[in-house]
Amino acid sequence: MPQRDFRSRALAFATEILALNRRLWGQKERFGGVLNQLVRAGTGIGANIEEAQVANSRREMAAKYAIALREARETLYWLELMSSDPMVGQSLAPLIKEANEWVAMLTATVKKLRS
Repeated sequence: MPQRDFRSRALAFATEILALNRRLWGQKERFGGVLNQLVRAGTGIGANIEEAQVANSRREMAAKYAIALREARETLYWLELMSSDPMVGQSLAPLIKEANEWVAMLTATVKKLRS
């Protein structure tokens, strides 16, 4: 995937996470803590990809992408946890699919950079 598309896709994903946060914020007592964690992890993917763009070495770039991978895995966890709630249910399926794709893409990127 071209780097520009990678970055714009990360931004779009973060925007969707923030939109979910706004939609569910009225249920703060039910989801507040999980939403906070989800927003931090979901927006952290793109932030670390941006950091990787200005890395001083391939090793540093791999480290930043590895952090983005950890954020993607954490995002996936929080989304799956929230989807187990009957109020949310399958409405998170598109975000879960995208988070799974981020895990796959970032896993491949980190492996390539480390080889």
